[in-house]
Amino acid sequence: MMIGLNLRKISYVLPERIETNAQLKIKHPNWNIDEIEKKTGITKRYISKENETSLDLGFLASKNLFQEYQINQNQIDSILFISQSADYALPSSSCILQEKLSLRKDILALDINLGCSGFVNSLAVASSLIKSNMINNCLIVCAETYSKYIDEYDRTNKLIFSDASSACLVEKDLNLNSYIGNFCFGCDGSGAEELIVKGSGARNNIEKNKQKLFMNGPAILLFTLNQVPKLLSETLKKNCLELNDIDLFIFHQASKIVLDLLAERIGINRLKMFSNLDSKGNTVSCSIPIALKDAYQENHLFLNQRVLIIGFGVGYSLGATIIKW
Repeated sequence: MMIGLNLRKISYVLPERIETNAQLKIKHPNWNIDEIEKKTGITKRYISKENETSLDLGFLASKNLFQEYQINQNQIDSILFISQSADYALPSSSCILQEKLSLRKDILALDINLGCSGFVNSLAVASSLIKSNMINNCLIVCAETYSKYIDEYDRTNKLIFSDASSACLVEKDLNLNSYIGNFCFGCDGSGAEELIVKGSGARNNIEKNKQKLFMNGPAILLFTLNQVPKLLSETLKKNCLELNDIDLFIFHQASKIVLDLLAERIGINRLKMFSNLDSKGNTVSCSIPIALKDAYQENHLFLNQRVLIIGFGVGYSLGATIIKW
């Protein structure tokens, strides 16, 4: 069932420091960066400062959102903070952010530990809460600083992941001009060790010096190509739509080769699949809201159009829905 919900209010921030492929060529002359760039489609990444955290970026994105759309923070009913690079194991970043943003003290605050599917799945949580009349709106903040997990000599991950934060307000649309459709999900924990930061939690805590990101790219690509087309088909069916009914596709911005192969396998005109990889990199949970904002500002997405969004990756975890913008 379609529900009257609006999520057009989106802001984001990127760290000031930019790392380009040209810079890495000088640092690592033995890396075949040009070939890697052809596959990723990424020419630069945004890197947080040593003392700059996901919570810092999330705070800035939220402040930008309030200012850009003249939002009264006293009207916020709930906050979801999505990150896999939280400041602390405890307390929850959402609770800290409530205080930093001077939000009301009678709001719901939750942390969601999800990466590439984090925005879509948190959108499902927010939509359900609003639909059930428990809340009227929800501030969704995605913030990632994967760069802090990446080894200086990791030529794969270092050329892909970018730090960022996005903030969006999901709220009721009483005129039913916009909506969020039915959701479809996927989860396969057997792939947990294919994208992991070992020694980063209570298990193997003694390995604190080994908090580095590991990614098995081929395994994740195989999972993506097998599962994303199925989930997309289920999402269309659940929303009683056909592929041609979708005006724009915004997938998690994994890499150029992933998006190209998915478009080919699903049968999507590549021009209908928006990508901002070249200018933003892979910003994990932030990639879809940032892409939505960019697509609208760059005249790739227009009011009343249907856009299918789908997140996939670390976990393994997937989520998809269709929104009327």
